[in-house]
Amino acid sequence: MAQEIETTADKVGSVSASRYEEIVALLREVVENQTRGQFTIGDAALEIEPMREPGGSAPADEMFSVKQSLARLAEDIGLTFSSVSGTRWVASRWPKERRQPKVSYTVHRTLAGIADEGERFAAILTPPGKKGRWTADEANRRVGRQVEIPVTPQEKVSAIHALAKDEEVAATVTGDFLRRPEVVAQVQPQDRVRVVEELTRDDQVAAAVAPSFLRRPEVVARVAPAEKVRVVQELTRDETVAAEVTTGLLRRPDVAARAMADDTARHQVNHAQVERGRQAREHFEQTNPVAPAVKNIDRTVEFLDLVTACHAFVAAAGRVVPGLRDRQLSEDEQAVIRENCARVRATLDWVETAVDTGKVDMDGELARLLQGE
Repeated sequence: MAQEIETTADKVGSVSASRYEEIVALLREVVENQTRGQFTIGDAALEIEPMREPGGSAPADEMFSVKQSLARLAEDIGLTFSSVSGTRWVASRWPKERRQPKVSYTVHRTLAGIADEGERFAAILTPPGKKGRWTADEANRRVGRQVEIPVTPQEKVSAIHALAKDEEVAATVTGDFLRRPEVVAQVQPQDRVRVVEELTRDDQVAAAVAPSFLRRPEVVARVAPAEKVRVVQELTRDETVAAEVTTGLLRRPDVAARAMADDTARHQVNHAQVERGRQAREHFEQTNPVAPAVKNIDRTVEFLDLVTACHAFVAAAGRVVPGLRDRQLSEDEQAVIRENCARVRATLDWVETAVDTGKVDMDGELARLLQGE
Protein backbone atom coordinates (compact mmCIF):
# COMPACT_ATOMS: atom_id res chain seq x y z
CA MET A 1 0.00 0.00 0.00
CA ALA A 2 2.88 2.39 0.89
CA GLN A 3 4.52 1.72 -2.49
CA GLU A 4 1.20 2.40 -4.27
CA ILE A 5 0.82 5.80 -2.54
CA GLU A 6 4.37 6.77 -3.40
CA THR A 7 3.83 5.87 -7.05
CA THR A 8 0.62 7.92 -7.17
CA ALA A 9 2.38 10.92 -5.60
CA ASP A 10 5.03 10.80 -8.38
CA LYS A 11 2.41 11.08 -11.11
CA VAL A 12 0.74 14.07 -12.71
CA GLY A 13 -2.62 12.99 -13.99
CA SER A 14 -2.05 9.70 -15.74
CA VAL A 15 1.65 10.17 -16.49
CA SER A 16 4.76 10.01 -14.37
CA ALA A 17 6.49 13.17 -13.20
CA SER A 18 9.37 12.60 -15.59
CA ARG A 19 7.04 12.09 -18.56
CA TYR A 20 5.15 15.20 -17.54
CA GLU A 21 8.38 17.23 -17.68
CA GLU A 22 9.05 15.86 -21.18
CA ILE A 23 5.58 16.93 -22.30
CA VAL A 24 6.05 20.41 -20.82
CA ALA A 25 9.37 20.86 -22.65
CA LEU A 26 7.78 19.72 -25.92
CA LEU A 27 4.79 22.02 -25.57
CA ARG A 28 6.93 25.01 -24.67
CA GLU A 29 8.59 24.62 -28.05
CA VAL A 30 5.11 24.45 -29.63
CA VAL A 31 4.04 27.59 -27.78
CA GLU A 32 7.19 29.41 -28.93
CA ASN A 33 6.45 28.39 -32.52
CA GLN A 34 2.84 29.53 -32.13
CA THR A 35 4.05 32.87 -30.74
CA ARG A 36 6.35 33.37 -33.70
CA GLY A 37 3.54 32.34 -36.04
CA GLN A 38 1.08 34.82 -34.53
CA PHE A 39 3.62 37.63 -34.70
CA THR A 40 4.40 36.65 -38.33
CA ILE A 41 0.70 37.09 -39.20
CA GLY A 42 0.58 40.36 -37.28
CA ASP A 43 3.71 41.72 -38.96
CA ALA A 44 2.34 40.84 -42.39
CA ALA A 45 -0.98 42.55 -41.65
CA LEU A 46 0.95 45.53 -40.30
CA GLU A 47 3.00 45.68 -43.51
CA ILE A 48 -0.15 45.64 -45.65
CA GLU A 49 -1.92 48.22 -43.49
CA PRO A 50 0.41 50.15 -41.14
CA MET A 51 -1.10 51.57 -37.97
CA ARG A 52 -2.32 55.16 -38.34
CA GLU A 53 -0.80 57.88 -36.18
CA PRO A 54 -2.75 58.41 -32.91
CA GLY A 55 -4.86 61.53 -32.58
CA GLY A 56 -7.69 62.74 -34.77
CA SER A 57 -9.86 60.42 -36.82
CA ALA A 58 -9.06 58.86 -40.16
CA PRO A 59 -11.30 59.60 -43.14
CA ALA A 60 -14.14 57.14 -43.61
CA ASP A 61 -12.84 55.92 -46.97
CA GLU A 62 -9.39 55.29 -45.47
CA MET A 63 -10.88 53.30 -42.56
CA PHE A 64 -12.92 51.28 -45.05
CA SER A 65 -9.76 50.58 -47.05
CA VAL A 66 -8.01 49.18 -43.94
CA LYS A 67 -10.90 46.89 -43.12
CA GLN A 68 -11.23 45.82 -46.73
CA SER A 69 -7.54 44.94 -46.98
CA LEU A 70 -7.45 43.00 -43.69
CA ALA A 71 -10.69 41.20 -44.50
CA ARG A 72 -9.22 40.08 -47.83
CA LEU A 73 -6.04 38.88 -46.11
CA ALA A 74 -8.06 36.95 -43.50
CA GLU A 75 -10.11 35.28 -46.21
CA ASP A 76 -7.04 34.32 -48.22
CA ILE A 77 -5.30 32.63 -45.27
CA GLY A 78 -8.43 31.07 -43.74
CA LEU A 79 -8.70 33.20 -40.57
CA THR A 80 -11.34 35.62 -39.28
CA PHE A 81 -11.07 39.34 -39.78
CA SER A 82 -11.04 39.93 -36.00
CA SER A 83 -8.16 37.46 -35.58
CA VAL A 84 -6.03 39.15 -38.25
CA SER A 85 -6.91 42.61 -36.97
CA GLY A 86 -5.98 41.57 -33.41
CA THR A 87 -2.57 40.16 -34.38
CA ARG A 88 -1.85 43.36 -36.32
CA TRP A 89 -2.54 45.46 -33.23
CA VAL A 90 -0.43 43.22 -30.94
CA ALA A 91 2.46 43.28 -33.40
CA SER A 92 2.30 47.09 -33.40
CA ARG A 93 2.59 47.11 -29.60
CA TRP A 94 5.65 44.81 -29.57
CA PRO A 95 8.54 45.76 -31.89
CA LYS A 96 10.55 42.69 -32.85
CA GLU A 97 13.43 43.52 -30.53
CA ARG A 98 11.02 43.74 -27.55
CA ARG A 99 9.35 40.37 -28.04
CA GLN A 100 10.27 37.56 -25.66
CA PRO A 101 10.40 34.13 -27.34
CA LYS A 102 9.99 32.29 -24.02
CA VAL A 103 6.78 34.21 -23.26
CA SER A 104 3.54 33.01 -24.83
CA TYR A 105 1.65 35.05 -27.40
CA THR A 106 -1.31 35.11 -24.97
CA VAL A 107 0.79 36.97 -22.40
CA HIS A 108 2.13 39.34 -25.09
CA ARG A 109 -1.44 40.10 -26.15
CA THR A 110 -2.58 40.74 -22.57
CA LEU A 111 0.37 42.95 -21.62
CA ALA A 112 -0.12 44.88 -24.86
CA GLY A 113 -2.96 46.57 -22.98
CA ILE A 114 -0.45 48.52 -20.84
CA ALA A 115 -0.69 52.02 -22.31
CA ASP A 116 2.74 53.35 -21.40
CA GLU A 117 5.35 51.93 -23.76
CA GLY A 118 8.27 51.99 -21.30
CA GLU A 119 6.15 50.37 -18.58
CA ARG A 120 4.98 47.71 -21.03
CA PHE A 121 8.50 46.78 -22.17
CA ALA A 122 9.74 46.65 -18.56
CA ALA A 123 6.79 44.56 -17.37
CA ILE A 124 7.38 41.63 -19.71
CA LEU A 125 10.97 41.37 -18.43
CA THR A 126 9.90 41.16 -14.76
CA PRO A 127 7.43 38.28 -14.27
CA PRO A 128 5.89 38.15 -10.79
CA GLY A 129 5.88 35.19 -8.45
CA LYS A 130 8.46 32.60 -7.52
CA LYS A 131 8.34 30.70 -10.83
CA GLY A 132 10.04 33.51 -12.71
CA ARG A 133 7.74 32.85 -15.65
CA TRP A 134 4.69 34.71 -16.92
CA THR A 135 1.36 32.92 -16.79
CA ALA A 136 -1.90 33.99 -18.41
CA ASP A 137 -3.50 34.73 -15.02
CA GLU A 138 -0.48 36.75 -13.84
CA ALA A 139 -0.71 38.82 -17.02
CA ASN A 140 -4.41 39.39 -16.39
CA ARG A 141 -3.67 40.49 -12.82
CA ARG A 142 -1.05 42.92 -14.15
CA VAL A 143 -3.60 44.71 -16.35
CA GLY A 144 -6.53 44.39 -13.91
CA ARG A 145 -8.56 41.74 -15.74
CA GLN A 146 -10.53 38.83 -14.33
CA VAL A 147 -8.35 35.74 -13.83
CA GLU A 148 -9.46 32.22 -14.70
CA ILE A 149 -8.27 30.71 -11.41
CA PRO A 150 -8.93 33.27 -8.64
CA VAL A 151 -6.60 33.14 -5.64
CA THR A 152 -7.04 36.31 -3.58
CA PRO A 153 -10.35 37.13 -1.82
CA GLN A 154 -10.92 40.06 -4.17
CA GLU A 155 -10.38 37.85 -7.23
CA LYS A 156 -12.87 35.35 -5.86
CA VAL A 157 -15.37 38.14 -5.22
CA SER A 158 -14.92 39.39 -8.78
CA ALA A 159 -15.39 35.87 -10.11
CA ILE A 160 -18.63 35.46 -8.13
CA HIS A 161 -19.90 38.79 -9.45
CA ALA A 162 -19.09 37.71 -13.00
CA LEU A 163 -20.93 34.40 -12.54
CA ALA A 164 -23.90 36.03 -10.80
CA LYS A 165 -24.77 38.59 -13.48
CA ASP A 166 -27.89 36.55 -14.19
CA GLU A 167 -30.54 37.68 -11.68
CA GLU A 168 -31.79 34.15 -10.96
CA VAL A 169 -28.27 32.97 -10.21
CA ALA A 170 -27.62 36.02 -8.01
CA ALA A 171 -30.87 35.43 -6.08
CA THR A 172 -30.01 31.78 -5.42
CA VAL A 173 -26.46 32.58 -4.34
CA THR A 174 -27.60 35.42 -2.06
CA GLY A 175 -30.12 33.14 -0.35
CA ASP A 176 -27.41 30.53 0.24
CA PHE A 177 -25.03 33.12 1.69
CA LEU A 178 -27.64 34.62 4.03
CA ARG A 179 -28.23 31.18 5.55
CA ARG A 180 -24.61 31.13 6.76
CA PRO A 181 -24.36 33.06 10.07
CA GLU A 182 -20.59 33.38 9.84
CA VAL A 183 -21.01 35.11 6.47
CA VAL A 184 -23.75 37.47 7.65
CA ALA A 185 -21.64 38.40 10.69
CA GLN A 186 -18.96 39.84 8.39
CA VAL A 187 -21.35 42.03 6.38
CA GLN A 188 -21.04 45.75 7.11
CA PRO A 189 -24.00 47.30 9.03
CA GLN A 190 -24.92 49.67 6.19
CA ASP A 191 -24.94 46.74 3.75
CA ARG A 192 -27.15 44.75 6.11
CA VAL A 193 -29.60 47.63 6.15
CA ARG A 194 -29.69 47.63 2.35
CA VAL A 195 -30.24 43.86 2.29
CA VAL A 196 -33.12 44.09 4.77
CA GLU A 197 -34.70 46.96 2.83
CA GLU A 198 -34.54 45.00 -0.41
CA LEU A 199 -35.82 41.78 1.16
CA THR A 200 -38.78 43.53 2.79
CA ARG A 201 -40.07 45.38 -0.27
CA ASP A 202 -42.82 42.77 -0.37
CA ASP A 203 -45.56 43.95 2.03
CA GLN A 204 -46.26 40.48 3.36
CA VAL A 205 -42.61 39.88 4.18
CA ALA A 206 -42.33 43.31 5.82
CA ALA A 207 -45.45 42.66 7.90
CA ALA A 208 -44.07 39.30 9.05
CA VAL A 209 -40.68 40.77 9.99
CA ALA A 210 -41.81 44.00 11.69
CA PRO A 211 -43.40 42.40 14.81
CA SER A 212 -40.21 40.49 15.60
CA PHE A 213 -38.24 43.74 15.48
CA LEU A 214 -40.73 45.58 17.67
CA ARG A 215 -40.50 42.85 20.30
CA ARG A 216 -36.80 43.59 20.76
CA PRO A 217 -36.44 46.49 23.26
CA GLU A 218 -32.81 47.12 22.28
CA VAL A 219 -33.94 47.64 18.67
CA VAL A 220 -36.84 49.93 19.55
CA ALA A 221 -34.55 52.00 21.81
CA ARG A 222 -32.40 52.90 18.81
CA VAL A 223 -35.29 54.14 16.68
CA ALA A 224 -35.49 57.94 16.37
CA PRO A 225 -38.50 59.56 18.13
CA ALA A 226 -39.97 60.81 14.85
CA GLU A 227 -39.82 57.30 13.40
CA LYS A 228 -41.43 55.87 16.52
CA VAL A 229 -44.32 58.31 16.08
CA ARG A 230 -44.73 57.22 12.46
CA VAL A 231 -44.74 53.56 13.48
CA VAL A 232 -47.39 54.14 16.15
CA GLN A 233 -49.53 56.11 13.69
CA GLU A 234 -49.35 53.32 11.13
CA LEU A 235 -50.06 50.60 13.68
CA THR A 236 -53.08 52.43 15.13
CA ARG A 237 -54.94 53.10 11.89
CA ASP A 238 -57.39 50.43 13.05
CA GLU A 239 -59.82 52.18 15.41
CA THR A 240 -60.06 49.25 17.82
CA VAL A 241 -56.28 49.16 18.19
CA ALA A 242 -56.13 52.96 18.49
CA ALA A 243 -58.76 52.99 21.25
CA GLU A 244 -56.96 50.33 23.27
CA VAL A 245 -53.59 52.03 22.91
CA THR A 246 -54.97 55.49 23.73
CA THR A 247 -56.68 54.21 26.86
CA GLY A 248 -53.44 52.71 28.06
CA LEU A 249 -51.48 55.87 27.31
CA LEU A 250 -53.97 58.19 29.09
CA ARG A 251 -53.56 56.14 32.25
CA ARG A 252 -50.04 57.54 32.42
CA PRO A 253 -50.34 60.92 34.20
CA ASP A 254 -47.45 62.58 32.39
CA VAL A 255 -48.81 61.50 29.03
CA ALA A 256 -52.34 62.59 29.91
CA ALA A 257 -51.13 66.01 31.07
CA ARG A 258 -49.18 66.60 27.86
CA ALA A 259 -52.07 65.39 25.74
CA MET A 260 -54.55 67.75 27.42
CA ALA A 261 -52.21 70.66 26.73
CA ASP A 262 -53.11 70.26 23.06
CA ASP A 263 -56.29 72.25 22.27
CA THR A 264 -57.46 69.85 19.57
CA ALA A 265 -56.92 66.81 21.77
CA ARG A 266 -58.74 68.44 24.67
CA HIS A 267 -61.66 69.37 22.39
CA GLN A 268 -61.88 65.81 21.12
CA VAL A 269 -61.87 64.45 24.66
CA ASN A 270 -64.66 66.85 25.66
CA HIS A 271 -66.60 65.87 22.57
CA ALA A 272 -66.11 62.20 23.44
CA GLN A 273 -67.35 62.84 26.97
CA VAL A 274 -70.52 64.47 25.63
CA GLU A 275 -71.05 61.55 23.29
CA ARG A 276 -70.45 59.13 26.11
CA GLY A 277 -72.99 61.04 28.17
CA ARG A 278 -75.55 60.63 25.40
CA GLN A 279 -74.84 56.93 25.23
CA ALA A 280 -75.02 56.68 29.02
CA ARG A 281 -78.42 58.36 28.96
CA GLU A 282 -79.69 55.82 26.48
CA HIS A 283 -78.23 53.03 28.56
CA PHE A 284 -79.81 54.55 31.67
CA GLU A 285 -83.22 54.60 30.08
CA GLN A 286 -82.87 51.02 28.94
CA THR A 287 -81.30 49.39 32.00
CA ASN A 288 -81.47 51.55 35.14
CA PRO A 289 -84.07 50.39 37.74
CA VAL A 290 -85.25 53.96 38.39
CA ALA A 291 -85.85 54.59 34.71
CA PRO A 292 -89.55 53.62 34.88
CA ALA A 293 -90.09 56.07 37.71
CA VAL A 294 -88.31 58.80 35.85
CA LYS A 295 -90.47 58.16 32.81
CA ASN A 296 -93.56 59.02 34.89
CA ILE A 297 -92.20 62.51 35.52
CA ASP A 298 -93.25 65.29 33.14
CA ARG A 299 -89.74 65.86 31.92
CA THR A 300 -87.87 67.49 29.11
CA VAL A 301 -84.88 66.43 27.09
CA GLU A 302 -82.78 68.86 29.10
CA PHE A 303 -83.88 67.15 32.33
CA LEU A 304 -82.82 63.75 31.02
CA ASP A 305 -79.51 65.16 29.80
CA LEU A 306 -78.76 66.58 33.25
CA VAL A 307 -79.68 63.38 35.03
CA THR A 308 -77.59 61.36 32.61
CA ALA A 309 -74.62 63.74 32.94
CA CYS A 310 -74.73 63.53 36.73
CA HIS A 311 -75.08 59.77 36.59
CA ALA A 312 -72.11 59.49 34.17
CA PHE A 313 -69.91 61.74 36.32
CA VAL A 314 -70.67 59.81 39.50
CA ALA A 315 -70.11 56.48 37.75
CA ALA A 316 -66.82 57.63 36.23
CA ALA A 317 -65.56 59.03 39.53
CA GLY A 318 -66.53 55.82 41.32
CA ARG A 319 -64.52 53.87 38.79
CA VAL A 320 -61.41 56.06 38.62
CA VAL A 321 -60.88 57.43 42.15
CA PRO A 322 -60.25 54.04 43.82
CA GLY A 323 -57.34 53.64 41.45
CA LEU A 324 -55.55 56.47 43.28
CA ARG A 325 -55.14 54.34 46.42
CA ASP A 326 -51.57 54.50 47.77
CA ARG A 327 -50.54 56.66 44.84
CA GLN A 328 -48.91 60.05 45.32
CA LEU A 329 -49.57 62.47 42.47
CA SER A 330 -46.99 65.05 41.48
CA GLU A 331 -47.57 68.72 42.13
CA ASP A 332 -48.38 69.33 38.46
CA GLU A 333 -50.85 66.46 38.46
CA GLN A 334 -52.49 67.72 41.65
CA ALA A 335 -52.80 71.18 40.13
CA VAL A 336 -54.55 69.77 37.08
CA ILE A 337 -56.99 67.78 39.22
CA ARG A 338 -57.73 70.76 41.49
CA GLU A 339 -58.37 73.00 38.47
CA ASN A 340 -60.85 70.49 37.09
CA CYS A 341 -62.52 70.06 40.50
CA ALA A 342 -63.02 73.81 40.62
CA ARG A 343 -64.65 73.71 37.22
CA VAL A 344 -66.89 70.85 38.37
CA ARG A 345 -67.95 72.75 41.54
CA ALA A 346 -68.68 75.89 39.53
CA THR A 347 -70.69 73.83 37.08
CA LEU A 348 -72.68 72.18 39.88
CA ASP A 349 -73.47 75.58 41.42
CA TRP A 350 -74.59 76.79 38.01
CA VAL A 351 -76.80 73.70 37.59
CA GLU A 352 -78.41 74.18 41.02
CA THR A 353 -79.04 77.85 40.29
CA ALA A 354 -80.64 76.98 36.95
CA VAL A 355 -82.82 74.30 38.59
CA ASP A 356 -83.88 76.55 41.46
CA THR A 357 -84.44 79.80 39.55
CA GLY A 358 -84.66 78.82 35.90
CA LYS A 359 -81.89 81.30 35.14
CA VAL A 360 -79.17 79.81 32.98
CA ASP A 361 -77.06 82.96 32.43
CA MET A 362 -73.46 82.66 33.57
CA ASP A 363 -71.19 85.50 34.51
CA GLY A 364 -67.90 86.17 32.70
CA GLU A 365 -65.74 84.58 35.38
CA LEU A 366 -67.73 81.35 35.28
CA ALA A 367 -67.56 81.29 31.49
CA ARG A 368 -63.80 81.72 31.53
CA LEU A 369 -63.45 79.02 34.16
CA LEU A 370 -65.53 76.53 32.20
CA GLN A 371 -63.52 77.32 29.05
CA GLY A 372 -60.28 76.60 30.91
CA GLU A 373 -58.95 80.15 30.66
